[in-house]
Amino acid sequence: MKNKLVCYFSAAQSEQPIVYRLIKNYDLIINILKADINPQKEGYLVIEVEGERDKYEEGVGFLKSLGVIVDPLSETIIWDEAICIQCGACASFCPTEALVIERDSMLVSFENSKCVVCGMCLDCCPTRAIKLHFEIKEAV
Repeated sequence: MKNKLVCYFSAAQSEQPIVYRLIKNYDLIINILKADINPQKEGYLVIEVEGERDKYEEGVGFLKSLGVIVDPLSETIIWDEAICIQCGACASFCPTEALVIERDSMLVSFENSKCVVCGMCLDCCPTRAIKLHFEIKEAV
């Protein structure tokens, strides 16, 4: 089982080795896609969690038992190749290289699996070929 989750932390929760415990106690593979913690030590963590279904569910239960708010990553970026003018502006802002410009062909390509929905590409696209799409997902 593999899912992308958004975990919202309070200051007290951000002081705990939560990711370590998910790996050690639940044998989960954790890929941190994005993290932001403000000066008050509150914040969020976007992670991809992979593991056996029962361990995954136990790990998510562990997070919730600590008071961490866990939501599925319910936003995705949609790239409309038909209206893209291949300027490459988006590729220069993409921190994960989900949007890249192939140097040989000078064409932009998008790999959704690398996207962490940071939104940096949204405002730089002159034709608005990149849009934020909200998905309705089952609660975790």
